[in-house]
Amino acid sequence: MEAKHIQPAQQFSVDHENLLLKVYHRYLDYLDSQAKNHLLWFFLALMIHGVFFLASPAILIWFYDAPILVIAITILTFFTNLVANMGGAGIRTTLTIFFLGLIINFGTILIYIS
Repeated sequence: MEAKHIQPAQQFSVDHENLLLKVYHRYLDYLDSQAKNHLLWFFLALMIHGVFFLASPAILIWFYDAPILVIAITILTFFTNLVANMGGAGIRTTLTIFFLGLIINFGTILIYIS
């Protein structure tokens, strides 16, 4: 009978700098691939921020006693998206501002609901 050879344990480590760099480059590749859909992202940003998030301060202030600052945050993110898109910003700027606006608005909603 032949004995099996067992490999010693290998050291497993994650290079965080390399991982963050890969994620960042994949994000930029995704943004560049969406250049052909720039107008679609413009309308999507207007619809999501204009319809869903501009109504959220009224709900948050009325039902959850949120401060008036919520209105300022929501309007600021909406007009930042509007100016960036109508000013002819590139797709990287447009989508980054759109995603940041989503994160900020969802964050304010989660802060005052919970």
